[in-house]
Amino acid sequence: MNGPRFDRTFAMLFVVMLTIAAGNTALQSVLPALGRSLGVRDSWVAVAFSVSALLWVVAAPFWANRSDRHGRRAMVLLGLTGFCLSLFLCGSFLAAGINGWIPGTLAFALFVIGRMFYGGLGSAAPPAVQAIVAGRTTREERTRALALLGSAFGLGTILGPAIAPYLVVGHLGSVEIGLAGPAFVGCMIGLVVLTAAARQLSGQPDLAGHGVASAYPSIGGAPTGASVTAAVAGHDERVGFLDPRVRGWMTVGLVMGHAQAMTGQVIGFLVIDRLHLAPAEALPPTGLVLMIGAVSALLVQWGFIPLLNLRPATLVRIGLVIAAVGCAATGTAGTLYGIAMGNALAAMGFGFIRPGFTAGSSLAVGAEAQGSVAGKVTSINGASFVLGPSIGVGLYELWRPLPYLTAAAALVLLLGYAWLVLKDRTSPRSC
Repeated sequence: MNGPRFDRTFAMLFVVMLTIAAGNTALQSVLPALGRSLGVRDSWVAVAFSVSALLWVVAAPFWANRSDRHGRRAMVLLGLTGFCLSLFLCGSFLAAGINGWIPGTLAFALFVIGRMFYGGLGSAAPPAVQAIVAGRTTREERTRALALLGSAFGLGTILGPAIAPYLVVGHLGSVEIGLAGPAFVGCMIGLVVLTAAARQLSGQPDLAGHGVASAYPSIGGAPTGASVTAAVAGHDERVGFLDPRVRGWMTVGLVMGHAQAMTGQVIGFLVIDRLHLAPAEALPPTGLVLMIGAVSALLVQWGFIPLLNLRPATLVRIGLVIAAVGCAATGTAGTLYGIAMGNALAAMGFGFIRPGFTAGSSLAVGAEAQGSVAGKVTSINGASFVLGPSIGVGLYELWRPLPYLTAAAALVLLLGYAWLVLKDRTSPRSC
């Protein structure tokens, strides 16, 4: 980095990314308990997941382009403002339902509206943060700096579920806060970060650099580096999702992503029902299960994959086997230990698959198409969390093990497809 001042700026931007990710995953981890405590159908919880993810997928490219034309600092502050506003509204609506001021169904419907601000406005910050870092680093430093910045999302997937159970508070005067606590505490932390970012970024010019849309920060959605590649690589050649060179890899990413979203977003319901817990009592074990899963995925991506140095197709095949076994084990487990270990195994498998299909897509094309392919990978990673949660909850309402067994079966079929279709190639421009 270019001097102490930029070091402070980079640290501030890292905290921005970490806050946006951790705040979202913390709220995600308590949503099943919130839905059950308010007496709403589980499908409403899925809607809360899906609406926010959909708006993020749609809005993120728009904000990425706008940040290049209208100022990165403004976009960072807009994203943080949307983050804080969303959490405040969500907490307020939830508190109104918890205290009986409005019906639980209405409270959760308004909560879904509050989540729209996170997806629609919160997505403005990550592309602008990337652009600031890209503009203040040399070409040699840029990839490493953006990768470190992207790891904030990965850390957020661990931090959010880990701290969420400790953010549930009792009463504020005569008002019960309860399960709305994570939203209010997250909002207060966001306001502190917003104030600090406004001061740190004040007066700093927008240097040459480009930011791209980041995948929706969700539990289990660990970064793969695709957004980094998209930010630093050229976009001279446009590559479609159905291009024969990448079609197989994109299919693997799409099916795998939906399997992960289906199973990950119903884990809170599974803990409540299998362990026969009250919603509030389920938060610590749910947080533990999610945290162990996130750590397992990151351990694979940051530890095992660099150590083993396997080819992309091999990573995908190994990951599909492990993930399928993990999903089946989770769906049939009857104890907290069994659920935690099964989910950790599934997360480990997904941790192999994501970098595998990302690297395989990159190696399938030349240097001039790297940016385009990386953008497609990021889109698939985000799109999986639009319909995946609703599919998973719908299957769960039919039969509790069904989303896990369905995901396991899909992964087994995908293994056969991957074995026949995926071929490792070495392109002129490696990933």
